[in-house]
Amino acid sequence: MNKSTDRILTTHVGSLPRPDELIQLMFAKAEGDEIESSLLDQKTQDAVIQVVNQQEKAGVDIVSDGEMSKPSYATYVAERLTGFGGTSNPPKLNDILEYPNVSSVYFNDPGVQSLNKNRPACNGPVSLKGMEDADKDIMHFKHALEQAKTEDAFMNSASPGLISMFLGNTYYKTEEEFLYAVADAMMPEYQAIINAGYILQFDCPDLAMTRHREFANSPVEDFRKYAQLHIEVLNLILDKLPRDRTRVHVCWGNYPGPHHHDVPMEQIIDLLLTIRTGALLFEGANSRHEHEWKIWETVKLPEEMVIIPGVIESMSNRIEHPELIAERIIRYANLVGRENVIAGSDCGFGTFVGLDLVDPGIAWAKLEAMADGARRASDELWK
Repeated sequence: MNKSTDRILTTHVGSLPRPDELIQLMFAKAEGDEIESSLLDQKTQDAVIQVVNQQEKAGVDIVSDGEMSKPSYATYVAERLTGFGGTSNPPKLNDILEYPNVSSVYFNDPGVQSLNKNRPACNGPVSLKGMEDADKDIMHFKHALEQAKTEDAFMNSASPGLISMFLGNTYYKTEEEFLYAVADAMMPEYQAIINAGYILQFDCPDLAMTRHREFANSPVEDFRKYAQLHIEVLNLILDKLPRDRTRVHVCWGNYPGPHHHDVPMEQIIDLLLTIRTGALLFEGANSRHEHEWKIWETVKLPEEMVIIPGVIESMSNRIEHPELIAERIIRYANLVGRENVIAGSDCGFGTFVGLDLVDPGIAWAKLEAMADGARRASDELWK
């Protein structure tokens, strides 16, 4: 895993704004319209080239393909795996449901309605259909990186726990059985990303967000047992991969709700530090979680792990001041060591196709502000 040896490096969670033309093609495909595959493929390649160039221009060191080809960071797997032909129920976001006006606006958003309409569920044996789509993603990214100069590169992939949380299971008898089946089916994609030379990022909102969804009315210990099972399965995967080329993202849900029922970081940090990954990404910029930097005063970071706290929000159109970003970075660096901190975002800026919680132009301005803040923090930390 990259370390900030002479300056604070920058990255983000993965998804980035997609070009309008690509969005329209992806919507049409989701609605069952006949789309010329070569046209969609070309537009995707063009979008990946564009998004890599934009990251380089913004000052991002460790870049991604922006998840240009994926309708969402979770539902994309239904196109790559067998067994997902059912329909999942919309999530119960218990915090947002307490405020009917906010709930109505959110769930009536066309992007959210499209997402919920196209949210499949497991209703049969899970297995890999083939690697064509994953191989295309890797090829598009490789081509884009040939035209850019970056510190490193990463690609996102859905963790078994994310798939279980987001898509649901009506076929397997137990959660454990379902998780292991998904892990086996997804392993070729995980390995292909590593073999291509990229850092592999597992997206794991299940390790925090599920507390205020499925476990909202249960004791926290019930949720912790659930999270422990998910980490157990994840670790079995991670043990087969080079630790210094993996990273894990944990979040409480990238949606504009009150989030007042989010599980406190202090109730899960001991579990998160047992994940055998090279880097841990988490929310650190929004007003429900920024104060949790203090946790690092009392917990010890594993020697083989760096942290990538969010220092810019992913649900606000306010562009953070670089001085504030620098302050956030320095707080963490003073507690865990400057070499163990990489600046990141709270979550993605293009999590679902057609649902831009942050204006695309502002998203890029935020990334530029993050790079500026990292430079200022570096001047202070390496003076």
